[in-house]
Amino acid sequence: MLGKKKSSYFKSLQGKINLSLLLIVAIAVISFMLISLQQSKKVIRETSVEYTAQLLKMVNENIDSYIGNMENIAQIVTGDSDVSSYLFSEGTVDALFGTRVEQEFKTLMESRKDIYNIGIIGENHRYLINDKETVMNPYANLEGQEWYQMALAGGESLTSSHVQNVVQNEYPWVVTLSKGILGPKDSGKRGVLFVDLNYSSIRNLCENLNLGTKGYVFILDAQGNLIYHPKQQLIYSGFWEEEFDKVQEIKNGTVYSKDKQRMYTVTRSDVTGWSVVGVTDEKEMLASLEKIKVLYYLMAVALIGVAMMLSVTLMDVITKPLFNLRETMKRVENGELDVEIKEPDSADEIADLVQSFKRMLAEIRQLIDRNVREQREKRKSELNALQAQINPHFLYNTLDSIIWMAEDGNTKDVVLMTSSLARLLRRSISNKNEIVTLREEVEYTQSYLVIQKMRYKDKLEYAFDLDERVLGIEIVKLLIQPLVENSIYHGLKYKENGKGMLAVSVAKEQDDIIIRVMDNGVGMTEEQLEHIFDERVIDHKRNGVGVLNVHRRIQLHYGPEYGLSFESEKGVGTTATIRIPYRTLGEV
Repeated sequence: MLGKKKSSYFKSLQGKINLSLLLIVAIAVISFMLISLQQSKKVIRETSVEYTAQLLKMVNENIDSYIGNMENIAQIVTGDSDVSSYLFSEGTVDALFGTRVEQEFKTLMESRKDIYNIGIIGENHRYLINDKETVMNPYANLEGQEWYQMALAGGESLTSSHVQNVVQNEYPWVVTLSKGILGPKDSGKRGVLFVDLNYSSIRNLCENLNLGTKGYVFILDAQGNLIYHPKQQLIYSGFWEEEFDKVQEIKNGTVYSKDKQRMYTVTRSDVTGWSVVGVTDEKEMLASLEKIKVLYYLMAVALIGVAMMLSVTLMDVITKPLFNLRETMKRVENGELDVEIKEPDSADEIADLVQSFKRMLAEIRQLIDRNVREQREKRKSELNALQAQINPHFLYNTLDSIIWMAEDGNTKDVVLMTSSLARLLRRSISNKNEIVTLREEVEYTQSYLVIQKMRYKDKLEYAFDLDERVLGIEIVKLLIQPLVENSIYHGLKYKENGKGMLAVSVAKEQDDIIIRVMDNGVGMTEEQLEHIFDERVIDHKRNGVGVLNVHRRIQLHYGPEYGLSFESEKGVGTTATIRIPYRTLGEV
């Protein structure tokens, strides 16, 4: 039952409009939500990239500052005459040179906590690292170190992170800046200055950046070698992979990993050529988007709910006049033409429709009233014409019978027939009322039968069985007499053997009055019964008042459920039955 109600609701105008508005609002809200989510996602990514790039830029600037300071230190040290004198002096080295260099190194290391080692090494294997107490590792293969060879060749080198083993028993992770030292002019002597930048300083710079719980920073040099990575050991051991090739292809910008789970933001230094790379986890970066999604979903549900309530309210206001008009139309359809039409307060198209319907209904009432008047006048005219048309043969035969009875001196029969004919003529011509009592209709029929019996003498007998309780009911005029006439002229007249018998009964059955006209005449076949109401059949008409006329007049006055019916059997007789309601004509 509930499903049917829902189905019928969505078939209604209000349901269709509400559903359409709901779909429009839902599509608009969902579209807005999807676009907003995409924009939010884009903004979050752009903000994350911009934030990460700013942080990486700071790291690069700090690294550039470190390296720049180291280069300045290297420039100062390599240009110091005490360094050159200490490395390249022949014979015994003046202790004063070593002390001065040592003091310079000590001052630099105290002022710069990011310097792990600073040292000078000559080709003659004379060296000074940090201080005179520091011993160089005898197993350090300097000739195999790239930074050493490049500096010895007169260049400058900045290495990636590596384990420095120059100092005996020390193996720190450092980044080494090396620079060549030239001996006295034309001496051909060379040396190397190296400064080990503390790897922990770079690590602290990178670890202090906040890129989320899963984000981190790593650094590559200009050749793509790894300088720093928080999982450096795992990378070297093959348990962690990074897409260094992708990162190395761009100078500044963003690139995604193959699985789209990590975003690489790259900032490359113009000073060192190093690339500082910030790695952001995609899911973590967009975690705030999930909260935004929930907020959008709640807003969408709320907006759709509000739209539904507003739609129902507004549609009720808009469609209520239409519903009222529909109900009024249904009542008019059921025959209630005197309905009151409530006009809407608005002056819109619906009000115009109501006004048009009111005008149409008023015109229908006028047309119906005019049609009723015309039909009433038509029926009166027809009835008057029918009443005025007495069968000439009947009148001639009746007068002829009166003459013969007068000549035979049968005075009583002459008086009886003449008085009956007078009553018949008086009621037929002078009474213009369409409605008579059942008693008057019976008396009219009795006068007609008196004349017919006297004409046919022993060939016709008739009888009346009347319920006195219903004789005062008003009925339509000329219902019984035409049927009696049909029985005589089409049933009893052609009866060859025996006396003709005609019986008229009037009785009340439940809420109806049943009038039967029965004869024992020649009867009718089934085919004749089937076509008895056909207009083309004229054999069953007499004086223009035939069975079809009687049947139509009954239904016109009382309704389609009432009327005339026939039962007949060939050679046995015919029964004509009139069914009318047991109420006054004004109640019909």
